[in-house]
Amino acid sequence: MVSLMLALAACGTKENADGGSNGDGDSKGKTYTVATDSNFKPFEYLNTKTGELEGFDIDLITEIAKRAGYEIEFESMDFDGLLAGMQGGRYEIGIAGMSITPEREETLDFSIPYYDSGIILMVPEDSDIESIDDVDGKKIGSRQGSTSESFLGENTEAQVEAYPEIVTAYMNLANGKLDGALYDVPNVQYFIAQEGKGKLKTTGEILQGESYGIAFKKGSELVDDSNEALESMIKDGTYAEIYEKYFGEKPGDDWLGEE
Repeated sequence: MVSLMLALAACGTKENADGGSNGDGDSKGKTYTVATDSNFKPFEYLNTKTGELEGFDIDLITEIAKRAGYEIEFESMDFDGLLAGMQGGRYEIGIAGMSITPEREETLDFSIPYYDSGIILMVPEDSDIESIDDVDGKKIGSRQGSTSESFLGENTEAQVEAYPEIVTAYMNLANGKLDGALYDVPNVQYFIAQEGKGKLKTTGEILQGESYGIAFKKGSELVDDSNEALESMIKDGTYAEIYEKYFGEKPGDDWLGEE
C-alpha cells in the first residue's frame, strides 16, 4: 500500500529520471498523483496504526494503475480541495467516492461508473423527521462541495451546516448539535453500523441516484487505459473480490452504474 502524503510535488505528475514530464504522451511507466480523501469509510481512510491509506477506492485505483501500466502516489485532502485541485489541473487523477454529475463533467473527465450510490437522510432514533420533506428550518449537516450540500440548498429550506469532513456532521448529529445529516448511502450506513447502532437511523427514501467515477484532468490520456483496466477487473472477478472485502458481500448484477 502506498503511504499517505508521499506526493510532495506541486503538480499532478512527476518528472522522469531523464527529465521528461509525465504530463504528455504515453502514460506507460509514468507516475501520477492521485488526489483522495482520508475520512470516507469504507472507500478511503487512514489506518492510524500503519499510517497507510486503505479502502475500496484505494485498492481499486491501485489495481487499475497496475494493469494500465502507470505508477501512482496518493495525496490526501478535504473533498472541496480535491475538486478545486482537479478542476484547476493540479492533479491528474482523483478518487474519493465522487459522483459523476453534468456540472463536474464540464471541467473533468470520468471513468466508467464503478459504484452506484445515492444520498440518504440520517437522524436520531427518536426523531420526528420522516423524510426530506420534513427538514425545512432544521439544522442538517453535510460535506462541503458534495452533491448532498447542493441538494439541500436547491431543494429544501434547511439550515445547512457543511463541513470539510462528513464525520464532523455525523458526530455533531450524535451529540445533538444537528437535527439530521444528508450524505452518500454507503457511508451513512457504514457509520450507523460501526458507531450509531441504537442511536441513529436512516429515514425516507434514497435520493438522487448517483454513480461514482474516477476523475481525470480534462483531456487526460489516462481515461481509456484506465477504463480498459477496470473492465478487465470486472470480467475476471477482481472487482468483486475487492468489493466483498469492504462491503461484506458480492456486488449485485446491476451494480455497474447502468442507466
